[in-house]
Amino acid sequence: MGKGGEQGDEGAAERDAPALPTYSWEEVQKHNLRTDQWLVIDRKIYNVTQWKHRHPGGHRVLAHYAGEDATDAFLAFHQDLHFVRKFMKPLLVGELAPGEPSQDRDKSPQITEDFRTLKKTAEDMKLFETNHMFFLLLLAHIIVMEGLAWFTVFYFGTGWISTILTAVILAISQAQAGWLQHDYGHLSVYQKSTWNHFFHKFVIGHLKGASANWWNHRHFQHHAKPNTFQKDPDVNMLHVFVLGEWQPVEYGKKKLKYLPYNHQHQYFFLIGPPLLIPLYFQFQIIMTMIVRRDWVDLAWAISYYTRFFFTYIPFYGILGSLCFLNFIRFLESHWFVWVTQMNHIPMDIDREKYQDWFSSQLSATCNVEQSFFNDWFSGHLNFQIEHHLFPTMPRHNYYKVAPLVKSLCAKHGILYQEKPLMRALLDIVGSLKKSGDLWLDAYLHK
Repeated sequence: MGKGGEQGDEGAAERDAPALPTYSWEEVQKHNLRTDQWLVIDRKIYNVTQWKHRHPGGHRVLAHYAGEDATDAFLAFHQDLHFVRKFMKPLLVGELAPGEPSQDRDKSPQITEDFRTLKKTAEDMKLFETNHMFFLLLLAHIIVMEGLAWFTVFYFGTGWISTILTAVILAISQAQAGWLQHDYGHLSVYQKSTWNHFFHKFVIGHLKGASANWWNHRHFQHHAKPNTFQKDPDVNMLHVFVLGEWQPVEYGKKKLKYLPYNHQHQYFFLIGPPLLIPLYFQFQIIMTMIVRRDWVDLAWAISYYTRFFFTYIPFYGILGSLCFLNFIRFLESHWFVWVTQMNHIPMDIDREKYQDWFSSQLSATCNVEQSFFNDWFSGHLNFQIEHHLFPTMPRHNYYKVAPLVKSLCAKHGILYQEKPLMRALLDIVGSLKKSGDLWLDAYLHK
């Protein structure tokens, strides 16, 4: 039968289907337990309790929206909506009652409507279409630096100067590969998810020795609920730092002193940028792949380590190559921490506030001024606001959508923060000091 006949059959099936049960928001919000989780997308209610463990982005990102409207998060993270909705049909358990608003709690329906109009405008402007040459050049310059690093030590030998120069080149390559895998991980390069997933595993696995699944499960939580305690893993500091205004006061009231937090802006330089990648991330990634039996990602990571040691053991030996690798990670870690935290740590960090998508992303992110260097240095994460609002948009289009976002912020009186690079970096330290002072005051006087 022709396509028109198929559509007619589908329409008849929908008309003949029994009416869905209807629920109030009060009833939906009761289903936010670990063993009972519903969420709402386009007024339809889905029970994701069992299916969440099969979710490609991890089960936690779904759990974070249990009992809430997740429409804008759903639209932000997925490209092929037709494909994804096939998996949603068996999960459908009802819909919101006719008298219920589309937004739960105090989320703004007007801001939500205006943001969806803005996104439609961006789509009409073709801002979700990729310039493939842009990403090809990014990949090429990473591979060129890998070759240049080998040539440096091959031609100039293993003296201190050539070794440090080689490490710097490889650290630059690793940092840029980190930004590029971020693009593929967000499905922002190719229209087909399959190609994005393949190149994501290639870049993060073969070029960096890390795990795509580890990154997905961690990073999508951050995007879903940025700067939200117990939901965003990037603000889970394992008692090493206290962030924002609420957490330090709570720690102080409870007399919690795992570390002298009033000095955290100082010891940050010792244990933050230097150790995050070479110590914490490297250990966590390897353990995650083994514990989850993620053999595909482990194979990709092994291919990186095999290539690295095959290349540099002839020059430095086994022990020397291990030290060389960790020195590269040490350098890269500084770059990564400063860039990724300058947009978030100085911003609002708090418990769940149940804000609409647009407001929640603006309260947790800020931008750094555009320049060719800032774009390259940060992997275009100087446009952190636009990236968080449109995670599947190719990064070379962020500057085009930024004026539209600024206009919407002005309309609703929402602060759109943009800073010089140095100011943004200094604000990390200032924010840590402010939180540490709040902790000390509460610890001594409350």
